[in-house]
Amino acid sequence: MTFQDFNFKANLQKSIDDAGFKEPSPIQKDAIPVVLSGKDMVGQAQTGTGKTAAFGLPMINMMKGGSGVEAVVIVPTRELAMQVSDELFRFGKNSGMYTATVYGGQSYNMQLRNIERASIIVATPGRLIDLLKGKKIDIKPSFVVLDEADEMLDMVFLDDIKEIFTFLPKERQTLLFSATMPPAIKKLAQNILKEPEFITVTKSEMTNSKITQSFYVVDEYERDDALIRLYDFKSPDKSIIFCRTKKEVDRLSTFLVSKGHMAKGLHGDMEQRQREEVIRSFKKGALDVLIATDVAARGLDVNDVSHVFNYHLPFDSESYVHRIGRTGRAGKEGVAISIVTPHEFRMIQKIQHVTGGKMEAKVIPNIDSVKEKKTSSLKSKISEQKVFDSGIAIVESLKEEFDLSTIAFKLASILSDSTFVKGNNYIGKSEIDIKKLFERLKDDKGGDSRGRGRGGYRGGNRNGGGGNRNRSGGGGNRNRSGGGGRRRD
Repeated sequence: MTFQDFNFKANLQKSIDDAGFKEPSPIQKDAIPVVLSGKDMVGQAQTGTGKTAAFGLPMINMMKGGSGVEAVVIVPTRELAMQVSDELFRFGKNSGMYTATVYGGQSYNMQLRNIERASIIVATPGRLIDLLKGKKIDIKPSFVVLDEADEMLDMVFLDDIKEIFTFLPKERQTLLFSATMPPAIKKLAQNILKEPEFITVTKSEMTNSKITQSFYVVDEYERDDALIRLYDFKSPDKSIIFCRTKKEVDRLSTFLVSKGHMAKGLHGDMEQRQREEVIRSFKKGALDVLIATDVAARGLDVNDVSHVFNYHLPFDSESYVHRIGRTGRAGKEGVAISIVTPHEFRMIQKIQHVTGGKMEAKVIPNIDSVKEKKTSSLKSKISEQKVFDSGIAIVESLKEEFDLSTIAFKLASILSDSTFVKGNNYIGKSEIDIKKLFERLKDDKGGDSRGRGRGGYRGGNRNGGGGNRNRSGGGGNRNRSGGGGRRRD
């Protein structure tokens, strides 16, 4: 099936083609016909499954395009509001549809001016209820979308959501999307939707099949070394590294910059202006690496992210799906890499069980493997390099002093600096170590008196002895305080 099969209007189809969308995702395939039919709908799907297009495309297709707000999309965070607004604008621009992004911390006057010419409002609950209660806006939307409904419930927005709907017309099409369906969300759906159709993305569809997932097992102190080694080997074009805490984001961004990477952090303690600037720089390619917390990652929509790295695994499977959904977008292939310790094996199993995805255990490449790959890449670049007059002039000048072989050897020596690999030759667990970890986890019935239970295999180095390793450059155990409070927008 392709997007052509939905028979969208020509202007909308052009926007879809411009975005590079070819085949609809499972949630898009099931939801778009329901929305086009005019029915209310409840969609259960994770971030990264293409929900914005699932409701945005059919909604824009049915909008009249006259003056006034025709659709309202309510989301939990300002970051998600910006991302959804950008994507809806991209879909609707050829059809003359404009979006207004509404969230706390910005000027009311500026947002009101944007609303005056907008067809779609994308808003956080707090600022939207302020505008409605203050009678600053009077809107009669035909379409209302609640996106990430369970996230809004976690952030204590439920009362605001209920109040917002008292200001909206009874005759409307309402769409609700949520990753999970706790009782409060089910009750909310009963109150605000009329005979909705339910669509669920199955476990096997939760993770994008175009994303290759793998994990590497290390000791805690090896995380930094492992990350740099994997970067050297994978050579990602654009990547996101996920951390659990804000402190870890700040520390790791400083560390990567010191290693020569164009990297910046993104977390909730940053000023809104700073966050917007970082996201904009990342989208434009001024940054190669974005280091972020889970809160900052909600709804982050950048289509050319080639790799996602989990510096630490998240605390739950849903967050894992959110994270890796940042790659493999718009029909492209993606890579998701997790750095784990033996104590995190149970979380690996839980993620695979919940998502239905397959995470392959791999061994971190040694120095020779990385150097071989870098050298091969360098040879390819040299082979494909065009010869320019400026290069010929340099060689002719050097020939006055050296023969051609010496010139070639000297230039190759300069270029070979890029193939140098730092760090210990071996990082992390070997294939034998990982196999033993799986065996012990399978046999573990709750641990024994020696403390070896709960996946806590004390397996050692690659010589099989379990002795101490050289810890130079290692990450060490760190203070993990200071994480993750969420703001009310």
